[in-house]
Amino acid sequence: MTATYTFDIFSTLDGYANHNGDWGGYWSKQGPEFLAHRAAAYRDPLRMVLGAKTYTSNAPFLAPTFDRSRVDEWITRMFASPVTVFSSRLTEPLDWPDTTIDPGDPIEAVTRLKAESDVPLRSHGSLTLNRALLNAGLVDAVEITIFPVISGTTGVARIFNGADDFDLELVDARTFDTNTQVLTYRPTRHN
Repeated sequence: MTATYTFDIFSTLDGYANHNGDWGGYWSKQGPEFLAHRAAAYRDPLRMVLGAKTYTSNAPFLAPTFDRSRVDEWITRMFASPVTVFSSRLTEPLDWPDTTIDPGDPIEAVTRLKAESDVPLRSHGSLTLNRALLNAGLVDAVEITIFPVISGTTGVARIFNGADDFDLELVDARTFDTNTQVLTYRPTRHN
């Protein structure tokens, strides 16, 4: 059985994954319906796959002194999942429980993980890693959450810069809290 791999990403309407300035998390647009959807997406067992930069940016939330009551339920569930981190710089042990560091080629490792894993694979963020996996044909689904903002001035990290051309088949579309859309696509390389 082959495990599915989902590239899960938050975005502005103009395609940025992050921002500078005073927007706040989720561009301050998260609502109760969306947060319930996220908690459900992380309810069942899965393995997270992250690049070193994304892991490092999340590591402070795992410190023993961090008040976990301040994070949303889906984030708590994500932190409870086993993780594979691709890095040649990080060393074990890491703060994230059940974390494996893989210093090798992510394409070879994800090919192996997809063949061996009993649970779905999911990556939130990790743009460089996921563009490489998308280009290698290893991403089964792109789940993009579009928050109702344009951050042309403060936007950081265009999501698909460096990706090849892909046709996308829409497999699910939902709107939460009247204005946040979650779109799930099956990518196929454009010929």
